[in-house]
Amino acid sequence: MGTLSRSYLPALRRGRLLHIALATTALSFPAGALQAQMSYSQAPELAERVEAGELPPVEERVGEDPLVIEPIDSIGTYGGELRFGLRGSSDQNHILRMVGHQGLVRWDPTYTEIIPNLASSYEVSNGGRDFTFDLRRGVRWSDGEPFTVEDVAFNVEDLMLNEAFAPVQTRYTLNGDPVAFEVVDEDTVRFSFDEPNGDFLAVLAAPTGQHPVLYSKHYCSQFHPDYNENVDQLIEEAGAPDWQTLFLQNCGDTEVATRWANPDRPTLDTWVIKEPYTGGATRVVLERNPYFWQVDTEGNQLPYIDRLTASVSQDVESLILAAIAGKIDFGLRHLDTPANRPVLAQNREQGDYRMFAAIVSGFNQMMIDLNLTSKDPELREVFNEKDFRIALSLGINRQQIIDTVLLGEGDPWQQGPFEPENPYYNEKLATQYIEYDPERANALLDGLGLERGPDGIRLLPSGKPLAFQIDAIPTYRADWVDMLELVRQQWAEIGVDMSVNPVERTYFYERTSNSNEHDAAVWVGGAAWIPGSDPHQIIPVNHDARWAIGWRDWYLSDGAEGMEPPESVKERFRLYDEARGATDPEERLAIAREAADIAAEEFEVFGIAKAMPTYGIVKNDLGNVPEEMLNWWDLATPTQANPQTWYWKD
Repeated sequence: MGTLSRSYLPALRRGRLLHIALATTALSFPAGALQAQMSYSQAPELAERVEAGELPPVEERVGEDPLVIEPIDSIGTYGGELRFGLRGSSDQNHILRMVGHQGLVRWDPTYTEIIPNLASSYEVSNGGRDFTFDLRRGVRWSDGEPFTVEDVAFNVEDLMLNEAFAPVQTRYTLNGDPVAFEVVDEDTVRFSFDEPNGDFLAVLAAPTGQHPVLYSKHYCSQFHPDYNENVDQLIEEAGAPDWQTLFLQNCGDTEVATRWANPDRPTLDTWVIKEPYTGGATRVVLERNPYFWQVDTEGNQLPYIDRLTASVSQDVESLILAAIAGKIDFGLRHLDTPANRPVLAQNREQGDYRMFAAIVSGFNQMMIDLNLTSKDPELREVFNEKDFRIALSLGINRQQIIDTVLLGEGDPWQQGPFEPENPYYNEKLATQYIEYDPERANALLDGLGLERGPDGIRLLPSGKPLAFQIDAIPTYRADWVDMLELVRQQWAEIGVDMSVNPVERTYFYERTSNSNEHDAAVWVGGAAWIPGSDPHQIIPVNHDARWAIGWRDWYLSDGAEGMEPPESVKERFRLYDEARGATDPEERLAIAREAADIAAEEFEVFGIAKAMPTYGIVKNDLGNVPEEMLNWWDLATPTQANPQTWYWKD
């Protein structure tokens, strides 16, 4: 197999409809079949540990039916380390992207099919209501303990569905009802819903869908009061406020930094933490999991590379200098801005790296979310005026921003897929109000009665200046602050006083996703309402819907919390629930289009420009890395490119 050619790019990019065939069973090798056909090999350092009696033989460590991964180019060789760079103390998802997420199922590298992973096979039955998974036999945690149905039961019953631990996440509910779970036999588990759930497999395939297999019962149960009568003593010793916090401190969660802070926590990951990611850390080290349950097509236990090493930098400039100096072996996250491209391209020979294409489809470089559920009643009232939002959009000179900050690359855009042939393309949602028209913007603001004060800034009904902040994370996207600075200047011309509020990532999430303290915020725009993804810029259903966190809270609490939304939003909530249950791809598409039409009419959020195809760097001697890969969070890129098969050629 060669590098990933354009003919293999995901259906999302080609404009075809992604779907899951619910009537079929995805099969792997029968249990024990590989062991009967294949002899296994292992890294030399592991062979030495077997010889010394420190580890069992490789056949026992990979299990009866290990997952077979076909390298993209060639069988690799063992050894060496892979270096990448982290930003500050809140870059835990970068570690997740490099290590990879190991769920019951996973997307294939082309993002067109969901295939077995920790499950050796799965079956969807009862009209898309029941999901049965046969666990891969013989899998072990990184400390050598068996992975069993008891681990899955602990994860689901004692954590996922335990309101005393945390509210049940919407991804594990349907129409407000949580998924039902049962252990069928010693190798089989089943998840069931009262209604069809067309998105559930895609939910489990995403990096945020690992919860059924995230925690080892034999280790993490010690932090759970149902399993340890002395948990209060552990709470006191750790200085934690409660057992829930104690649990997260020691066992983490899918997207929290403490997931990578405890070397004692057993995992099912490719590499395991040795030097933890904690406050003040300057380096993070992960070493190969000796019990990793994947092999290549010749029976070599993966991964090929011994360890991952990440230096922690406080700014992108340090990462760029490290790349140019040849100290980064793979880089994508943080490096892939337009401003960085020229200097990285010019120094390829010096840094001994090549560049690869990171494909996007339908993203917006930056979406602006006015908080329509702001706690400030005057701002909330004016933000909820559609003409006000239209005026702000018309007051943005997008081409100036593209030419100045994005180096002339990209086109003015609101949101959604770029290609008209894409089934999720919505012309109105994507292209309305993208022209620069300050004269019309001023007329709309005048029509709302927002008169200018002596300094030219418009006044709210109370007489206070029309002023607000937009929160952004400069360490995540450095170009956001630059773009917002131009927007600030452009809006000042139409009498709106906006200021940029750069904040640290953890604080950003707390302000904008949890406490709803923000006036406005920015984020990237999603490509489409693909299976398993939340259309957060169309319907406020998750933490990234920063334009309506109060409405999100109302929806998630079934009306008990938050703010009651208008009827147009309630209708989209209904469509969202209906779409999640649709097992017919065409039915699901029709519902998504209806929701997008409503969002286009309401015009609640607005964007700047089409996200450009980005890029990454990879050392010239690193093998099995494709020349291009889809850059998408639901794949946790580069996870889909199987870093466990990368190897050093020399």
